[in-house]
Amino acid sequence: MKKKSTNMKSARPAMSPLLRALTYSRAAREPMIDAMLLQCYAALDAFRRGHGSQPLFMTLCRHMLVAEELCQFGHATDCENDITLAHEALVELDTRHSPEGAWSLEETGYTRLCTALAVFAEQLEEATLEHIAQAEARMVTQSIVAANMRSGVGQAQAAVSQN
Repeated sequence: MKKKSTNMKSARPAMSPLLRALTYSRAAREPMIDAMLLQCYAALDAFRRGHGSQPLFMTLCRHMLVAEELCQFGHATDCENDITLAHEALVELDTRHSPEGAWSLEETGYTRLCTALAVFAEQLEEATLEHIAQAEARMVTQSIVAANMRSGVGQAQAAVSQN
């Protein structure tokens, strides 16, 4: 009796070698990292000067959520409390801004956000592009889920599934 040979699939990586090389390439990472940090620091400066806005607030919130996700991937986990304190500063900022649209940070909130952005810069330096992309994807997913919960979509879907 002939022995049937089993074709073992070769363990091919999910990414092409070129894409993998770009993932670890410093040249590909630096412009993206610089742009992310520039957005954060420009928003922080605007708030410090009393010229903040809802879009700038959302920019800082998104990047702090990415920083939180990068902690989950093991980047600067010892500084996770700094990210939490920055979130608290952003919540205070949101509740304190005036109806006329004047957004400004107090000294404590500014210091907390400066510290968190320094941690975020450190995380971006050590993280791979793959981890950064995964952290951003998780942030977007969580934002969508939170928005659905606020709008009642989550409650409506739960009610439908119970019936």
